[in-house]
Amino acid sequence: MTTLASYEQATDILLAGGVVALPTDTVYGLAVRPVSDEAVQQLYALKKRPDSVALPVLGASVEQLREAGIVFSERALKLATAFWPGALTMILPAPTELSQRVHSGEATVGVRVPNDPSLLALLEQTGPLCVTSANEHGEPPCTSAQVVLEQFDGADLAVIDGGERSGAVSSVVIVGDALVMRRVGAFSLEQLEAALS
Repeated sequence: MTTLASYEQATDILLAGGVVALPTDTVYGLAVRPVSDEAVQQLYALKKRPDSVALPVLGASVEQLREAGIVFSERALKLATAFWPGALTMILPAPTELSQRVHSGEATVGVRVPNDPSLLALLEQTGPLCVTSANEHGEPPCTSAQVVLEQFDGADLAVIDGGERSGAVSSVVIVGDALVMRRVGAFSLEQLEAALS
């Protein structure tokens, strides 16, 4: 059953292996802990997302993501310093166990530190979370709790009401010897390259 929940209740649900819909700094997202295969599968089923499409991971800080095994190059650290917390998702090397669990099939994962104090506080409690936009695959992202409740009516899902969100998306970039922009969002490739020069 789809119900409203507080941040405290949502933290307990996530730690117990459940799925929560929560407000990020961009849109509403569906969140689970990546350490639970069952929770990750539940998220894929709820979203009707193909297994081949990987899930991004949000963390409270670079340090927390490093503890989860994410590898930050010098270039990635420069971008993190310039744009985090914020709407930049970096595709970085990750331990095989994590990258397989989030279904990328490659030893990389998209990671981000969101610019939302309430979400950062929750991430401090739960550890990194797989978070993907709260909508069925291919549909527009939900920008309010009400829309999430309507779209997932009847699903076993707790929803945090954090008010209206902007609907903007994060920029997604592969960080290697060169930057490869996978999705243009809040930041342009020129802005990212300028931060590295």
